[in-house]
Amino acid sequence: MKLSEFKFDLPANLIASYPSENRDDSRLMVLHRKTRTIEHRIFKDVIEYFDDGDILVVNNTKVFPARLYGNKEKTGAKIEVFLLRELNPEAHLWDVLVDPARKIRVGNKLYFGDGDLVAEVIDNTTSRGRTIRFLYDGSDTEFYQIIDSLGETPLPKIIKRKVEPEDRERYQTIFAEHKGAVAAPTAGMHFTRQVIKRLEIKGISLIPITLHVGLGTFRPVDVEDLTKHKMDSENFVVTEGSANRVNAALDNRKRVCAVGTTSLRALESSVSANGRLKPNQGWTDKFIFPPYEFKIPNALITNFHTPESTLYMTTCAFGGFEFVKEAYQTAIQEKYRFFSYGDAMLIL
Repeated sequence: MKLSEFKFDLPANLIASYPSENRDDSRLMVLHRKTRTIEHRIFKDVIEYFDDGDILVVNNTKVFPARLYGNKEKTGAKIEVFLLRELNPEAHLWDVLVDPARKIRVGNKLYFGDGDLVAEVIDNTTSRGRTIRFLYDGSDTEFYQIIDSLGETPLPKIIKRKVEPEDRERYQTIFAEHKGAVAAPTAGMHFTRQVIKRLEIKGISLIPITLHVGLGTFRPVDVEDLTKHKMDSENFVVTEGSANRVNAALDNRKRVCAVGTTSLRALESSVSANGRLKPNQGWTDKFIFPPYEFKIPNALITNFHTPESTLYMTTCAFGGFEFVKEAYQTAIQEKYRFFSYGDAMLIL
């Protein structure tokens, strides 16, 4: 398929600047693929669509405060450094994005806080990309504590407001456990302790896997031929315990619902020859767009995504291109809220 087929007009006022007051009060659009019908519900109603033995696969990655503000040595120029991934924990080597890129060159030293943290630029990677080394001799725990205190919640730039203290909690799922994401797996942000408890009472299990979401999630597709687009690699883990429970659900013909496109991509990156989930850890650059035959999940919870984004393409692959396209037009008419802090969609 072509990039231009995934274009639609999204009014700017439908991009949510803030989350709903309560996580599970977000709206929920339910798409029934067999009947091609659409329902309008509230997220806490999601329980009604699952039964005893069904499972929801959630991404338990944890967002860390990846955006740092500092100053360049000598000139004192203000700079922004966005931590993408840690390359070498012992040497404190990181891949980062810098802004303004033209001012930050190899050999420059960068200062954060009141000199609490100093970094040296050691390589160029892409136009805005650099490799930096933090010059820090303390323990790993102390290093991450400093990052945590100096860093800012990495809200996507499309959310046109300043980061607020509440974002540290709300731009995170309640089952976040393994630190490593620079963007939240947003479909999971609608779950509350109450919803999870009610699911458990009904015999529905949440199965954790990990995919550390990178900024590539938001990188625009700049080729018309989608087969030419290369996704950024993201680190993921599917444990043996989680794989066994997913496979048991599949064998018993139960619902296996991927919570978010990140969970979905991790599942589809770990398929065995006999069409079952296998334990796995490593990196995935899997790009899912129509047409695509899914092997593991048979239901999906996701947010409403922006035009021409890989997330929208993946949703179209799962729900059916024409049906999802029609649902998005309905969402715009009904003023559903889009993007990270927006409403949810359940595809059955």
